[in-house]
Amino acid sequence: MDNAIEIYTWSRCPFCLRAKALLKEKGWEFTEYVIDGDEEARDQMAERANGRRSVPQIFINGQHVGGCDDLHALDAQGELDPLLAA
Repeated sequence: MDNAIEIYTWSRCPFCLRAKALLKEKGWEFTEYVIDGDEEARDQMAERANGRRSVPQIFINGQHVGGCDDLHALDAQGELDPLLAA
């Protein structure tokens, strides 16, 4: 499936793993930016994510949707699938 999902992660972050698992479970491919220890990349992420520096930070079709809990909340509210399909 072709879409524009981007996720900034740390390689051993449990929230990152959980967010990626949800996207994989739904069959969606994504571009992952592993930013372990890369402060320049983290600054770039924070600029895109309205100052948020925690990981993961997830973007769908250029729209910042937030972190792992935000992604799961969208799914629980039935709003994630339409957003992914857009």
